[in-house]
Amino acid sequence: MMYQYFKDMAAGIETKILQDPDLPNPRKRYALETARIGSRLYSGKDTVAWCGIAIPFDLLNAMGITSCFVEFVGAALAATGMADPFLEEAEQAGFVGDTCGYHRAVIGAARKNVMPEPDFLIASTCPCSGGVAVMENLAHLFNKELFVLNVPQENSEKSVAYLADQIRDMVGFVARHTGQPLDKDKLRQAVENTNQARKLMQELYQLAQNVPSPTDGRLLTNFGLVMPLFCGTAAAVEIAQAYKDEFTIRMEQGRPGVPDEKLRLLWIQNRIQFNNPLVELLEKEYQANIVSDELNDIYWDPLDPDDPYTGMARRAISIPLNGDIQGRIKHLQKLARNYKLDGAINPCNWGCRQGSGARGLISDGLKEIGLPVLNLEVDCVDKRNFAEGQLRTRLEAFVEMLENRPRPQ
Repeated sequence: MMYQYFKDMAAGIETKILQDPDLPNPRKRYALETARIGSRLYSGKDTVAWCGIAIPFDLLNAMGITSCFVEFVGAALAATGMADPFLEEAEQAGFVGDTCGYHRAVIGAARKNVMPEPDFLIASTCPCSGGVAVMENLAHLFNKELFVLNVPQENSEKSVAYLADQIRDMVGFVARHTGQPLDKDKLRQAVENTNQARKLMQELYQLAQNVPSPTDGRLLTNFGLVMPLFCGTAAAVEIAQAYKDEFTIRMEQGRPGVPDEKLRLLWIQNRIQFNNPLVELLEKEYQANIVSDELNDIYWDPLDPDDPYTGMARRAISIPLNGDIQGRIKHLQKLARNYKLDGAINPCNWGCRQGSGARGLISDGLKEIGLPVLNLEVDCVDKRNFAEGQLRTRLEAFVEMLENRPRPQ
């Protein structure tokens, strides 16, 4: 059933792209590749790995593994309005309602046999211990072997070497399960694709910094989080190129993402994954544009094709959600300056100990550079905990306050 669902989705998107073959259609191309991953996960033909977020997916793609981080499943279930029964299943099994909604949805889906059985699992300690815990539970449910990448918090040469050695061990772990060693030529091609996509992503983010911005509050939703799934593939290059082309065309035509853009906003950490009116409210009623997301940034150097493991390790350690909070605050401050932001919104995802626990420090850090922050109380996956009226009121008050402040220079 799920295989056919994703196969039909991919076919429908391909048809729409072919109707406008001369247009970049970046969001459609992004959705198409996502649907293709879904169909491969459920095909019963591919070697499947469920993973954590900070895994080197370009390496897995080079080894012919169809992989996906489990939080993506929670987001997809919420986006399609199908999360509720799986959240309830997890809660009935003892996973309490104030834990991460992404992980509760995944556990419920696995218990109801909706997730395809993996050949193996690979977890990472970044960005949170909850991610490791859910992978341990999935490994138990599926009775499959789990490999854990321990991503150091400290960004040092010693830490990079330590993680690079683990990545080498991961390659051996995967090869043992597939019976196929890593092909060095395929790895080199994957590194080349990753570096090309990285350069294009850097360029499209720079275009998004223009005032007014060519992006809007939806076009790059989850982009920096999901694009790593495509790393190492030609599709990653094509998607990044399509976004850059779209932004270039909009700039040339004087067609900003939000007409008459008045306010420029940063979204911190998780987007609200289920259908909700908040972005439309911001854009239509206040001409307020979410021009930047916390993870929509290039924070890592190009990979060295002669030493890719070191570069992959450095990339994982450099993820803004990894390490001490001061590093994360500096990253957010950099975004605020580069994008000439007026304010920031932090949903403080209910159940995310890391995100909610840091909100006071993040607010203080951004206020140091004059950027106001609105902290909400939202479960980004479980719409049962979404108080729309209250959130709308708080959002309106925040935007009206921003409108009455002097605009940063």
